[in-house]
Amino acid sequence: MSQVNLDKNGIELKSNKIYNNRQYAHHIFNHAIRSFSMFTSLIIILVLMLAVIFGGYLLFEHIRHTIKRYTANLVDIEHLDKLAKELEQDGATRPKSVSAMTSVYLPQISKDFPGFNYNEMKGRAETVLASYLKGITQMSTEPLTDGNSELKYALETYINSLKEQEIKETFKAVKIHRTEISNYSKTPGKCVITFQSSLQCIHYKERYDELKEGSKDLTYQTKYDIDMIYIQDRDKLEEDMDSARAYNCPNCGAPIRSLKYKSCEYCGCGIEEYNIKVWSFSSVRERTK
Repeated sequence: MSQVNLDKNGIELKSNKIYNNRQYAHHIFNHAIRSFSMFTSLIIILVLMLAVIFGGYLLFEHIRHTIKRYTANLVDIEHLDKLAKELEQDGATRPKSVSAMTSVYLPQISKDFPGFNYNEMKGRAETVLASYLKGITQMSTEPLTDGNSELKYALETYINSLKEQEIKETFKAVKIHRTEISNYSKTPGKCVITFQSSLQCIHYKERYDELKEGSKDLTYQTKYDIDMIYIQDRDKLEEDMDSARAYNCPNCGAPIRSLKYKSCEYCGCGIEEYNIKVWSFSSVRERTK
């Protein structure tokens, strides 16, 4: 018969040892669970920290690139603005080029009109141009002392259109750089020489003292065509419908069907007779291209 070990209280020692082992194992298991939970929590915290750091880095890079793009655009805008001002200033100081065909047409003109004085006619063309612009500034045809009735009518019509719009147009400090013959044409009954002048001036338009167009400070560079006409044969000119279409009554604007008429058949206004075989200026127009 085997002997059973008992403690002082008479309890079997082996059972107590098994119980202690189970309790120790349970304690170890719980400790492992707690350690794993702490490790898992630590991993989660680290992942979250890394996510926050990475997100912050992405946000920083986005802000940095945005600032860089904005700065680059700002630099581009400043550069473009500076370039625009330079181009504007260059356009205000560089004279317009003219279609210089004098060397081509003058020999032909001199052959057709042996007494033609080029320098005199060029000077007259420049005077007509300056007086035409002065007439616009003064809102009057009085400054235009040279030129035929067609030119005076065109000036008066333009002045009236400005008055209707209540616009004041000003040309100041007019300076003509260069004048050349740009064209010479011959049609039945007439010849036309076109002078082209490059000029600079201060040009602007106002309405009720409010600036609407141009600049009071920057110089305006432009060029004008000035037509000079020579009527050789009135009868042949009247037969040419393309030529006759341009003649109008200086008072009412009605078409003049015959250059022989002394007065308008519509309003009765007296008509200035075209001088035959005399050069006269008939048109002034700005060249925008």
